Amino acid sequence: MELRIGDLVGGPEVRTRATITQRKTGRPVQFEIAKDARESLFAWLELRGGDVEEFVFPSRVDHSRHLSTRQYARLIDGWVEAIGLRPEEYGTHSLRRTKASIIYKATGNIRAIQILLGHSKIENTVRYLGVDIEDALTLAERTEI
Repeated sequence: MELRIGDLVGGPEVRTRATITQRKTGRPVQFEIAKDARESLFAWLELRGGDVEEFVFPSRVDHSRHLSTRQYARLIDGWVEAIGLRPEEYGTHSLRRTKASIIYKATGNIRAIQILLGHSKIENTVRYLGVDIEDALTLAERTEI
């Protein structure tokens, strides 16, 4: 998690939206920070301290570096297990996909999902969500003209 404190904080509060640059594509992606997450981040940042150039989640080994992807995955596995779920069924990728899937099911707006996920091609979003002909027909049936 390469987020820096300055990416999330504006003045004395945690922002409602932030932007990161995806490592894989080099493209900026804006994301929402929900109220509960802002409150948790605020509490963490108060406890953690630091300035705007420091990482929000520093490495446990070298505080000048950010939390590694592997360590983040281990944390998620522990949290999932702690609430009684199977870590093999839930991970960082499935968590990223959850909100996008919910928004897609509620709206059918695949372009919005493409933007939220930072995909450059709509085909990638379709594949990512597992959209198939049945989904398309269901949307068509729900739409009256």
